Amino acid sequence: MVEYRIDRRSGVATYVQIVQQTKQALRLGLLEPGDRLPTAREVVEATAINPNTVLKAYRELEREGLVEARRGLGTFVRKSLSTAPADSPLRAELAAWAVRAREAGLEREDVAALFTSVLDTHFAESKGDA
Repeated sequence: MVEYRIDRRSGVATYVQIVQQTKQALRLGLLEPGDRLPTAREVVEATAINPNTVLKAYRELEREGLVEARRGLGTFVRKSLSTAPADSPLRAELAAWAVRAREAGLEREDVAALFTSVLDTHFAESKGDA
């Protein structure tokens, strides 16, 4: 099950953070079709956010066809976005690179900016697909 972490200083709306984290879990294969998302109550208890924020995020995921709400049962994953599983060799390479970046004195924000720059360069033709 996914555990949401809310960064109140990020400037990103809380419901968007939930949507993004759910999509990331789907891409990494941590969530698969049939898996149940945490209930709004469970998310509220873990993150101290408004239940309506959780429901808004889940409605957005449902609108995108990624999850479905089942009355009285919860919200369930409908489809996966996984193309690179969490145990991919690429993940190990990226983890090793992150260790080297940290040892070189880069902060998290520096690494994110550098990685985003590289992504923008190599995936420029797909910018509108996000």
